Amino acid sequence: MRFLEVISGWINRHFSNEEAISLVVFMVAAFGLVVVFGGMLAPVLTGLVLAFLLQGLVKRLVGWGLPQKPAVYVTFVVFLGALSALLLFVVPLIWQQLVALRASLPNIVARLQDMIRDLPAMAPGFVSAEQVDEWLNQAAGEVGSVSGSLLNTLLSQVPSVVGILLFLVLVPISVFFFLKDKEPLLVWFQSLLPRQRPLLDRVGNEMNLQLANYVRGKFVEILIVGSVTFVVFEFMGLNYAALLGLVVGLSVLVPFVGAAVVTIPVTLVALFQFGWTWDTVWILSAYGVIQALDGNVLVPLLFSEAVDLHPLTIIVAVLAFGGLWGVWGVFFAIPLATLVKAIYNAWPTAQEVAVLGAGAADGGGQELPDTATASSDAP
Repeated sequence: MRFLEVISGWINRHFSNEEAISLVVFMVAAFGLVVVFGGMLAPVLTGLVLAFLLQGLVKRLVGWGLPQKPAVYVTFVVFLGALSALLLFVVPLIWQQLVALRASLPNIVARLQDMIRDLPAMAPGFVSAEQVDEWLNQAAGEVGSVSGSLLNTLLSQVPSVVGILLFLVLVPISVFFFLKDKEPLLVWFQSLLPRQRPLLDRVGNEMNLQLANYVRGKFVEILIVGSVTFVVFEFMGLNYAALLGLVVGLSVLVPFVGAAVVTIPVTLVALFQFGWTWDTVWILSAYGVIQALDGNVLVPLLFSEAVDLHPLTIIVAVLAFGGLWGVWGVFFAIPLATLVKAIYNAWPTAQEVAVLGAGAADGGGQELPDTATASSDAP
């Protein structure tokens, strides 16, 4: 009974306000909508995220004296130019290197076997020839399975070309209208909410502040880290530099874990190409310098204190959301953890709930004090 009283008291303290219950219902409904219709609405949701990302450029152009509509048009033209460059130059190069990697897979496996067979001579007393033979026998079936699954994955993408083309058409259209009609859309969305909504305003402001910082900062970080990695690897003559640059750039979506995982393919490609030589050492050293500059220089410059998650929180978020939604859960673990933190920071305390209750009893409709400044970045 004592346990039930504790649970009941906690619920009364945190959910006695009607607006708190409305917020929970709204979040559950939004989550259900994304889960059920996320696949069908993917182009629109992608356009929403990109419009949210581009809104910063619109605001900067307006700050420089350009009117709102021309600023939107200029931003959209910049977006189309970047998308065209991506499709015409980056994607074909990455696809070419991916196909080359697939064709070179048998040679890579053979070279790996030769390198493993050299281990007993390089480390006598630690690794025996019998152990090496056992490792190779166990790995033979796994390599064949991975090779076959990679080929099947590549072939399975051919029927989806029409879907990709449709996606590429609908996303720019969604981006344009989210940018152009931002204000009417916000007015329509706010009309669905209660007029007196201090808690919803606090949560919205906190989410807007943190997610805007995260989305824009991560986009710039991916672009810089991926581009620098490609240039460095290409200059050093490493094969598949564009493919590795893409992978290293995307790895920053999962801090700590991503950098550790991506180290494996970078090391393997260097070893396959150069073997146990100083060239491999220099490539891995350059990769380590890129990671160090990213963590100690780039991240502090790009991200404000709004996105301030403890490393353990990041690891728990990656494990939890990755277990729920697989690869997509891993990619979106940090934004989801940031969303949870924003709601926690904006949630009213017991004293604020009492203030709201007293205000409702007096008919005054007192508002909670703001803890975040609205940036009105959402399209």
